[in-house]
Amino acid sequence: MAFATLHCVDELQQAIDNEQTDALIVIGHFAHIENTQLSETIRAAQGTDQRVGKEALLISANDVPGNRMVVAPTGPLNRDYDDVRQVFDAAHKAAKIAQDAGARHPVILLNGVNVEDERYQQAFLAAYLGFCQALYQPLEAREYHGEDEIEPTHDVTLVGSLDAEWAMAIEAGKRVARDLAGTEPERMAPPRFAEYCRNAFAHTAVKVTVIDDFQQLEHEYPLAAAVGRASVSVERHRPCVIRLEYKGSQPERQVMFAGKGIVYDTGGADLKVGGHMAGMSRDKGGAAAVAGFVKTVAELEPANLHVIAEIGAVRNSIGSDAFVADEIITGHSGKRVRIGNTDAEGRLVMADLLSHLREEAAASDLPSELYTVATLTGHAALAKGPYTALVPNGPARRGQLAQQLFDVGEVYGDPAEISWSRREDFDFVKGHTLCDDLLSSNNGPSATTARGHQFPMAFLVGVSGLDAHGIDSDKPLSYVHVDIAGSGVEGGDWQHGKPTAAPVTCLSAHYLKR
Repeated sequence: MAFATLHCVDELQQAIDNEQTDALIVIGHFAHIENTQLSETIRAAQGTDQRVGKEALLISANDVPGNRMVVAPTGPLNRDYDDVRQVFDAAHKAAKIAQDAGARHPVILLNGVNVEDERYQQAFLAAYLGFCQALYQPLEAREYHGEDEIEPTHDVTLVGSLDAEWAMAIEAGKRVARDLAGTEPERMAPPRFAEYCRNAFAHTAVKVTVIDDFQQLEHEYPLAAAVGRASVSVERHRPCVIRLEYKGSQPERQVMFAGKGIVYDTGGADLKVGGHMAGMSRDKGGAAAVAGFVKTVAELEPANLHVIAEIGAVRNSIGSDAFVADEIITGHSGKRVRIGNTDAEGRLVMADLLSHLREEAAASDLPSELYTVATLTGHAALAKGPYTALVPNGPARRGQLAQQLFDVGEVYGDPAEISWSRREDFDFVKGHTLCDDLLSSNNGPSATTARGHQFPMAFLVGVSGLDAHGIDSDKPLSYVHVDIAGSGVEGGDWQHGKPTAAPVTCLSAHYLKR
């Protein structure tokens, strides 16, 4: 998996003196040009083209690498609502312009970005990650055309202070997440999802275990098995659970993830109609992000963490053996779940994963933090727009875990917003009869259901047994449900948008920052 190798230098002249560099990308606000070497050239270009400094453009310039300069404006950076994503976005636009112009070894320079301002402390990292995001090409395209053919830019030089190893470790994780999230449903059917993970973590400290025997899945992950029931007759679509585990040499805390890996969501018996099935190969974005974060862990090998991730890779197919609404299925925790809608399948897949992780966390002496990560609800996208939604339980709220993720996401350009769980959410998912303990969902779209992205968290707490580990228990466990339905792809276009790999950067910054 190749991506742009990062080199960092202290001064622009060092990059200019390197004969391999072949373009200069200048990112920032151009009301004032800090570098006197460049000011005359940029001012002259502005005199003949009023767009210079207002939109990303390529200009011819002497005495810069390759005689190519891309001027990529961020706009003002001092308003109430400005943030480091403006640097990311400018780098994203500039990278494509430079590559299309023939540059293969560009240099990035920031102009007018105050890295002493808390909002822009990670501006250099944002520039590199935005650059890489722009030039990423999908896995199937790389396999068909060849990586060198469609990703010809192999390195970038940054003028500024940045730990290159740290930055590239984050990008390695984001690349894994984009690969897994963005692939079409046959290329990343459950067995091939597992194969990709085996290859991604080969020769690392991460142990990969795959459970693909359906009888074992029915016994240990009965809710996930129910979702995958109609796919079992097609061997290449058969479900599996993928466990990724990394254990540092001196672990101080345990971080545990359940990832929704619905490789294709037809809606099941509650079939998606009216064109709403297109893009449902991206319903594995949560599992992809979890694997991506573990990849960054594998690159950095932190001594202080024990990381466990369980991924449910399942195809929600239709057929004569499909599970249906009104079924009552007993989950791993022993809770009896009445199915409200088969298109609310992701929470069922994660339920048993979370129940297994909850048992491990309860038995561990290490402080544990648990997560579910999923492209779960249209309501999250409607309520939060392009932001990741965080829904913490009581212990996570008391420990300010969601607030910490919010804060670090702001600084690192991978933002989230917090939603609080309420008693109405828990009332919503209560069983209606003595036959069932919980209702998986109502039978309407989440986007038109009040608290449509909050009540699934209440279901996950109940179905996994985490309700016995709240603030009133002897063993409270912090848990945050992470819904990336709004943040998982560029522009909210689930059929064609490039995966963003949210929240890999946020999680990496919180747990792995150096």
